[in-house]
Amino acid sequence: MIRIGIVGCGRILNAHLHGYRKLREAGIDNFRITALVARTIDDALMFRKRGEGPPPRPPVLPNDSGDPLGAPHIWLDDFQPDTEVAVFSDYRAMIAAGVVDAVNDFTTLALHHQVGAASLDAGLHLLTQKPLAVSVKAARLLVEKAQANGLTFGVFENVRQGERVRAAAWAVESGQIGQLQMALLGGIGGFWSPDVIVAETPWRHRKVLGGGGGAIDIGVHVMHMLRHICGEVTSVSGTVRTFEPTRYLHGDPASGVSVQADVDDTYMATVTTERGALAQMLWSWAGHGEATSFPGGTIFYGSAGCIKGGEIILDDGSRRNLLDAYRSETPAAVRARHFPHGLDDAFAVSQLDWLEAIGRGEDPETSGVEGLRDLAAAFAIIESSHLGRTVTLDEMLSGAVDGYQREIDEYYGIGD
Repeated sequence: MIRIGIVGCGRILNAHLHGYRKLREAGIDNFRITALVARTIDDALMFRKRGEGPPPRPPVLPNDSGDPLGAPHIWLDDFQPDTEVAVFSDYRAMIAAGVVDAVNDFTTLALHHQVGAASLDAGLHLLTQKPLAVSVKAARLLVEKAQANGLTFGVFENVRQGERVRAAAWAVESGQIGQLQMALLGGIGGFWSPDVIVAETPWRHRKVLGGGGGAIDIGVHVMHMLRHICGEVTSVSGTVRTFEPTRYLHGDPASGVSVQADVDDTYMATVTTERGALAQMLWSWAGHGEATSFPGGTIFYGSAGCIKGGEIILDDGSRRNLLDAYRSETPAAVRARHFPHGLDDAFAVSQLDWLEAIGRGEDPETSGVEGLRDLAAAFAIIESSHLGRTVTLDEMLSGAVDGYQREIDEYYGIGD
């Protein structure tokens, strides 16, 4: 039985707990959540038992938005009523109590390297919310610590476990559109535009707390998807801007809650991959008037056709539904590996992969190493913008390029 301690009881925890609930419903019974850690005990009690603690927080997005931040509230005793759950206001006290074998770190980004290091030093397996850490150096130190201690280290990167991403990766890898040439992805505007405090979390707009803005918070997701579908990133040429330096709660100056942003709210970048493909990516939490996205969502062009709008479209004019093709043409064993036990929830699939990796003494598919490379590629957008030149992933991983991040590392004493 793997005893899991969850550190961080914010709104995203609902989505994670629904994933664990689905694992229990699928008959997976080799884990229990035995501890919750939050800055205040009440925040932890909010998730332990129905009728205990303060009422649930209102969601920052509607339940039907499709965003994990809109997941409905859930309590641990909804799916593990047989388990006593300890609550703590300090992750170090939880570790010292010896009530867990593994840690899920769902804290704010600035704490990831601290919670992660303490957990790994104590011999505890670790699953960390994306982005992996507040800087590449901090992430690299965690990866090295996990490897030195022989511990399973995963990054919760749910992009890969979505069926559409799995299907696109299969289509590209199997040559459905010929040799991959180009990818287009991103958008301007949306839930948090033009000047809304993202997810009601001001830390996302502060450099020493969030590392960067959208280039990091969204960029790691995008880079992970690109790396998975298009091949390893080799270089990045990026530009970042802060068009809306003052952001307000609900975008309303009258709310009396604002933050001065010192990180990007907009990025545009060209990415090259080891397969020779080019990707054009953009994102903005600014953008007045109306949101804009690529028609058909993320688009992939190859030498014989493209993937667009959920279809495989070839030069001869033929069209096939991407998901239908994936479901009918991939071997059943591959689909079972992608979606074990019939699970179609990306949170549940990612959690199961991590739990099974612990049993094997290995890392999960979305490992700490993968998270490090995602983070390095995302920070490359910002570093490239500040240097005014293209930077390589190797430069980012080695620390040869780290000018923007140096302030962050010095602030936390990372690497001292």
